[in-house]
Amino acid sequence: MEKLLLIGIDTRSMLNSALKLNFEVYSTSYFSTSDTPQIQNQKIILNESDGESCGIFEDQFDSKNILEISKDYLDEVDYIIPISGVSPSDFPNRFKKKILGNRDIKNIANKFNFYNEIKDEFLTPMTFSINDVDEAIEINKNYSDKQFILKPLQGSGGYDINLLDNETSIQINDGEYILQEYVNGISLSSSVLATESDAKTIVNTRLLTEHDFGIDDSFIYIGNILPLTSESIMSDVNDIDKINETMNETSKNLARKFNLIGSNGVDYILNENGLYVIEINPRLQGTFECVENSLGINMLDAHIQACQGKLIEIPKPKYYSYKKIVYSPTRMKYQKIDLDNIYDLPHIGSITEKSEPLLTIIDYDKDFEKLYEKVELASEKVNSEAIRYQLDA
Repeated sequence: MEKLLLIGIDTRSMLNSALKLNFEVYSTSYFSTSDTPQIQNQKIILNESDGESCGIFEDQFDSKNILEISKDYLDEVDYIIPISGVSPSDFPNRFKKKILGNRDIKNIANKFNFYNEIKDEFLTPMTFSINDVDEAIEINKNYSDKQFILKPLQGSGGYDINLLDNETSIQINDGEYILQEYVNGISLSSSVLATESDAKTIVNTRLLTEHDFGIDDSFIYIGNILPLTSESIMSDVNDIDKINETMNETSKNLARKFNLIGSNGVDYILNENGLYVIEINPRLQGTFECVENSLGINMLDAHIQACQGKLIEIPKPKYYSYKKIVYSPTRMKYQKIDLDNIYDLPHIGSITEKSEPLLTIIDYDKDFEKLYEKVELASEKVNSEAIRYQLDA
C-alpha cells in the first residue's frame, strides 16, 4: 500500500478524508485537537494538557519545526500533501518530486510578484513593494485619494494585515511587506481543480473575515459560506449568475496561467468596479469540509486525482454549508461544550488565550436561513461558554 503524508498546521479534516482512501496515512501537524483521528504514524508539535496554555499561535508557529519532526517520514512515504502553513518551497529538493500539488509557487506566494504577473490581464488592486516606513508614508501621500493596507510579502490567513488610516498608523515589523490599495467590497473565493491540461471550478463561496463581523481593523480569515447564491452572499448584488460565471472563467484562466494542479483557491473582492483578483492559495483550502458536505465528494481524492491528471465530475451542490472559526473572547480553560456541529476541539482543561482560535463551527442545510441561524446560535453558545470558563489574565 502506498504511503501518504499530510503535513501542515491542522490535518484533522484531511485525515478524515484520507482514511477513506487506499493509503497508509502519515500526519505531522502543529495543532492536536481532541477530535483529530489518532493514527500510528503521527507527530504533533503542540501537546495540549490540563492547565497548560496553548500559547499565541503567531509567536510559536514555525513551519521549519514541522519539517524537522517530519524528517524520517519524508524519506519513508511515497507522496506528500502540504496543507496550510507549509509551503512546497520549504522542502529540500529531493522531496519535492513526492509532493501531490504545486511545487513551484514563487510567483504566487510572493504577493508583489503575483501582482506584476497579473496586473495587465486582470483587475487587481494597485500594489507597491516597500522597504521601510518612510517609503510607505511617501506612497500614502502621493495617492491621497486612496486608502492602503499593509500586508506581509508572503503570508496567509489574513494575519498581520493593517488598514492604514493615516501615516501615523504605519508600523512595519520584521519581514518584507507590500502596500496595497484597499478595495472595499464583498470578499469571495473560488475553489478550482486543475490538471496539467485542464481546469474547472468546483464551487464559489462567500469568504468571511473578522472585518465582516464588525472588527474593522482585522482581516483574519474566519470562514466561508457556500455555494455562492443571492442568499449566501449576504449583500445586495445584481445578477449572481453573472458573478459566478465571471469567477469560474477567471479562476480557470488563472489556473492555466500559473500551471496550477490539484485543488486551489482564488480570492476576490467584488464591488461596483468589478471583480478584483486578490491572491491565489495554491493548496487545499479552508472550505475543504464545506465542499464535501455540500457536494458529497471526497475533496482529498479529487485533489489527488487532479494531480495525477484526472478531473472528477463535479456534482451540483445539494446543501448550503457554513464554516465559522471562533476566536476566544477571553482567556479560558476549555470544558466540554454540548453541541454537535463543533470541530477542532481543544483538549479538556487546556487553556486558550484571548483572541486565539478556539474551535470551528461547521454545518450544512438545504435551507440557508436555517443553516445561518444554527451556526450563529452555536457561535453565541461557544462565546458564552468561553466567558463562563474564563481565567484571570
